[in-house]
Amino acid sequence: MINSGDTAWVLISTALVMMMTAPGLAFFYGGLVRRKNVLATMMQSFFVLCLISIQWILWGYSLSFGPDKGHFIGSLAWFGLKGVGMAPNPDYAATIPHLLFMVYQMMFAVITPGLITGAFAERMKFSTYVIFTLLWATLVYDPVCHWVWGAGGWLRNMGVLDFAGGIVVHLSSGISALICALMLGKRRGYGREPMPPHNLPLVVLGAALLWFGWFGFNAGSALAANGLAVSAFIATNTAASAAALTWMAIEWKLAGKPTILGGATGAVAGLATVTPAAGFVSPISAMIIGIAASLVCYTAVAVVKLKLAYDDSLDAFGVHGVGGTVGALMTGLLAQKIINPAGNNGLLFGNIGQFKVQLIGVAATIVYAIVATFVLLKVLDALMGLRVTDEDEVVGLDITQHEESAYTLLD
Repeated sequence: MINSGDTAWVLISTALVMMMTAPGLAFFYGGLVRRKNVLATMMQSFFVLCLISIQWILWGYSLSFGPDKGHFIGSLAWFGLKGVGMAPNPDYAATIPHLLFMVYQMMFAVITPGLITGAFAERMKFSTYVIFTLLWATLVYDPVCHWVWGAGGWLRNMGVLDFAGGIVVHLSSGISALICALMLGKRRGYGREPMPPHNLPLVVLGAALLWFGWFGFNAGSALAANGLAVSAFIATNTAASAAALTWMAIEWKLAGKPTILGGATGAVAGLATVTPAAGFVSPISAMIIGIAASLVCYTAVAVVKLKLAYDDSLDAFGVHGVGGTVGALMTGLLAQKIINPAGNNGLLFGNIGQFKVQLIGVAATIVYAIVATFVLLKVLDALMGLRVTDEDEVVGLDITQHEESAYTLLD
């Protein structure tokens, strides 16, 4: 039976998750780049909302959640939403319309390739970006989504816990982001000239919108207006707060002053890291996850990236890839069946098997995302080229890709 309260909550959550991409991610990433690339960067977040909304309706949802084919992918039986109507689908959500579950999951499919754009910001051709996004969503996101969440998916059958997308969203996009950064190469002048964020207020606004929308992302994944949604809501806020404070504390200790950029980055790292665990852990465990998120992600961003000298422009890998990995593994440590009877206890609550399963899920996703993204970029580089010309990069992508300027200075 359809429950009106559950339906209302998931409708609201759908809108909240949509807001995470445009405007949340658009403002966050847009503020982090240089002034000459702000519109091009925001365009990528806005465009992905439009593009993947159509892809999801035509074939993405069917591949992700449709009738299982070999435990790897869904069939095309639901192409164009054939057979997806108002009646609930008990495999996914028994108290809301199937169409509502579809559109809620659409917003997850939208933001995931959007996150990758942070790795190649300021240097990828827009035409290549369009084709890459469409193919990556189809060839990487949809299969991984089916593995973990689709009825019959092999990781779901194995018992992998991923409440709201630590593996499906953050790990898959973050690992793919690293491959993009490595294959596109560094921005011109990277490491030799300063490339600070051009507008920190935009960054803070974007981070705050992401945090706000994340309640729909995590608490909405309960798919009902119930106690589990409340628990996930509290875990989400707790982890984000702990992570932001930890990141700023690290800066204060190492650099002498905390920064708003560090606080915003820490909050997003905490949100990404708690995502797989949000519906399985207590508030204290969420606090531990938030602290761990900043300790590990800060190391990835401020130490490892500098030492290895790769150009992950906006730290898509350092925050989402690393955070998704840490979160998925910590779910295997800290999950409690008392929080969510549909889950399992983690290692620290007497179940080493769950941690092993989480390791398998993480490893499989990393390997698949690396191979698929590498092959996809190789093909696109041969057919279209990945980067804008050196001249276009110097001028900026706003003008060269879209003939627009974010800021008009009048005499």
